[in-house]
This record gives sequence, C-alpha cells and structure tokens, in this order.
Amino acid sequence: MSETERARPLLASEERAYEDTEKVHIVGVDEEDGADYDDELGNSPRFSWKKLWLFTGPGFLMSIAFLDPGNLESDLQAGAIAGYSLIWLLMWATAIGLLIQLLSARLGVATGRHLAELCREEYPTWARMVLWIMAEIALIGADIQEVIGSAIAIKILSNGLVPLWAGVVITALDCFIFLFLENYGIRKLEAVFAILIATMALAFAWMFGQTKPSGTELLVGALVPKLSSRTIKQAVGIVGCIIMPHNVFLHSALVQSRKVDPKKRFRVKEALKYYSIESTGALAVSFIINVFVTTVFAKAFYGTDIADTIGLANAGQYLQDKYGGGFFPILYIWAIGVLAAGQSSTITGTYAGQFIMGGFLNLKMKKWVRALITRSCAIVPTMIVALVFDSSDSMLDELNEWLNVLQSVQIPFAVIPLLCLVSNEQIMGSFKIQPLVQTISWIVAALVIAINGYLMVDFFSGAATSVALLVPVIIFAVAYVVFVLYLISRGLTYTTPWQLVSSQKVTERDDE
Repeated sequence: MSETERARPLLASEERAYEDTEKVHIVGVDEEDGADYDDELGNSPRFSWKKLWLFTGPGFLMSIAFLDPGNLESDLQAGAIAGYSLIWLLMWATAIGLLIQLLSARLGVATGRHLAELCREEYPTWARMVLWIMAEIALIGADIQEVIGSAIAIKILSNGLVPLWAGVVITALDCFIFLFLENYGIRKLEAVFAILIATMALAFAWMFGQTKPSGTELLVGALVPKLSSRTIKQAVGIVGCIIMPHNVFLHSALVQSRKVDPKKRFRVKEALKYYSIESTGALAVSFIINVFVTTVFAKAFYGTDIADTIGLANAGQYLQDKYGGGFFPILYIWAIGVLAAGQSSTITGTYAGQFIMGGFLNLKMKKWVRALITRSCAIVPTMIVALVFDSSDSMLDELNEWLNVLQSVQIPFAVIPLLCLVSNEQIMGSFKIQPLVQTISWIVAALVIAINGYLMVDFFSGAATSVALLVPVIIFAVAYVVFVLYLISRGLTYTTPWQLVSSQKVTERDDE
C-alpha cells in the first residue's frame, strides 16, 4: 500500500469527484489474460492505442480554459497591436500551462484526490476558507468573461435581436444541458466538448484561410523572441490568460474519471504516461487555434489606426468591414467560433465549481443541486454586468481588463498549493516530483506570478488616483503578500514531526 493510502484512507462520508460506477474502466484493455504485471520487475502493459483512446478526454476538457473568450480577446489584441511578434510567447506560455496542468494531473492520479480536497486536509480552517473564497472569486470572474463572450456571439448571430442580457440567460441554461449529458456518462460529455473544440478549430481555420496571413512572418514570430515597450501589455495578457486558477483545480479532478488503483504503482505510472500524451495533444490543438486568431488579426489590423480599439465585442464587425460578406460572412464565422468557446468554457466552469465547492467544504449533495448553486453564484453578477455594459463596447473591454487582473490576483492561490503538494513525499509517496522538476516548476511559478504582479501594479497604479483609493489598495497588497508568503512557508514545513511519527505508526500497524 502506498504512503498516501496508508495516511489518508478515503472515508465513506467524504465527497468524491466520481463514484466508482461513473468511472471509465481501463484495466484489461489490450492486456494478456492472466498476466501478472509488476513494474518493479519490468513487466508493465505495453503501449496501447485503445488505452490512449480511453484515457483521452480530461485533457481536452482542461484545454477549454486555453480557448475561452478571455483568451480569444487576448489573442486578437496581441495580433492587432503586436502583429506576429508575440507568437513565440504564446507558444512558451502554452508550454508553461502544460507543465502546471501535468502536475495537477499527477496529483489527482497519484493520490486519488483532487486539489481542493487536499487543500481541505492540509491547511488550517482559516487558510482553507481563504483559499476556497479566492477560488470561487476566480471562477466567477472567469465565468463572467465566458458568459459575456457567448452572449456577444448570440447577439451577432441574431443580428442584434437578442440583447446581451438575454444572451446571458440563454447561456445560463447550459447548466441543464451539462446535467442532462452527465447522466449519460463522462464519455458522452467529453464527446460534446470534442465537437465544440472541432467547431472552434474549423471556424478559425476558415478565417485563417480567408485572410491568408503570412506563413513566413508566422514562423519568424514563433522562433524569434521579440518584445517592445508598446507590446508589453499584450505580452502580459497572453501569459496571464494561459493559467486559469479554476483549471488547476479542475484537471486534478477530471483525471479521476478513469479507474486507476493508486495502490498499484505501475497502474499510476501507466495513467500518467497516457494523460501526459493526451494533455500535450490537447494543448497543441489549443495552441494552433490561438495562433489562427492571433495571425488573422495581425494580418487584418496590425499597423492600422483602429488596432488599439478592437475588442471581443466589435472584432467581428471590423473583420466584416474589411473582408466583406461573401457566401458566408466572416462576421458569422467569427461569432460561431466565439459561441463554441463561450459555451464549452461555461460548462467546464460549472464542472470546476462543483469540484471546488465539494472539495473545500466536503459537501455531500446531489450533483444537480451543487451545479445549480455554483451556476447561480456566477450568473447573478454576470446578469448585472450585462445590463450595465450592454450599450458600450469600450466599457466591455475595460471590464475585461478588470477581470484579467482578477484572474492574475488568484493565480498564486492555486499554483503554490499545487507545487507544495506534489513536492511532498508524505502526500505523493514515490510520485513526488524530483528536485530538478521542483526547481523548474518553482522558477516557472515565480515568473508567472511576477508577470501577473506587474499587470496588477500597472493596473492599480492607474486606478488608484486618490488617497481614499490608495489606502485600501496598499492594505490589500500587504495582506496579499503576507498570505502568499504563508502558503510558501507551508510548503517548506509541510512534514511536521507529529505527522512523521503518526505516519510511521500507521505503517508499522499495516506491516503487522
């Protein structure tokens, strides 16, 4: 039995990401009958395309966060203002996102628990509640962007007949679609997401073909790092949009939709291998879609007078004005792609909300009740936003900046606990990350936090124009830094002497 299973047996009263009856069974597929597998003897199941297919799904659901309307807006603004010059950064930011998501998957597979559950177990009540509140705020902020993006697309496709607030109501109903599909099994739900990702890929690939961006400039932009003072804001936006706090929690739960016995080391290794392949493929697809969007707007608007004014709400109309209608107007192609991005990301947001709330609070309630609660938490503020900002594209763009800052604020509260947990042998057993990977991961995390810190400082320095506003900003900043340092210190002192003695006693009892 692994260290994790000895120290932390799953109790019947605890909330689970998936019940055993809901999980996809992998064992036995393409394996020899009666074979006694043992990876310590070098006798592990061979690679199987059928197994890879069965493991495929969680990574693509995770990749939706890399394609949500907030990311699309960041892509189009980067293309319009910086041209092809930031594609290299988009590529490396996606690689950073892949590293964080693979660590999240590793945590979920090796422990049989997801990040929110482990935070509940490992942190004192006050810190756990702060982490939960921060995760919920991040989720609400992301959901506002996603729902507003869908509502904008619906408004375009209806020729303005459906106002923004009505589009929000329509998008809110996807909660019921999600609940309906979930009753038919996780594979059916994953199939729907595959269709939505394919829709995005086809829509933006069609736009790419219509506008014909320069292949040479695309390749140079991907291989030659270039950054200027004029494009720094777009560069920060690209990095800030890649790591979504709720997505870190989500992936560690999604991987538990496959039945993997954490007591058998070779089964965990096998699952991690297939999930690594699947997640890499999923994020490669998301990167290509993001490149389509960036290059389309680079070709169409880079160097023009209107480049600085383009946002998600008016981007389609600008494309339409430049490239005309045609048999199928580019405005509607754009709207279809944005709608697919918004709908898929709102459903995964609902999914993440279930895991976050259930994990932190250990709520044992029916999934439809929990989904309605998490959906309501996000829809109410989104409806208010839609009513207030419906008449102004510029105000929507400003709102998006606020929401990007909100996401940036929350990143340490997901990434730091993740790195602390996957580095802890008491939790991960032999699957804890090695010192080299730990070093790289912490450097990457520090870089991402620093970049997002720059975004926050830049934003608040412009927003706090009076002493009345400056004082609360300073108080918040001090409290924020203190809590981040506390989270890091917890990672340095996770294994207390009492925990070590307790774990040894449990081990001795099991051996007897």
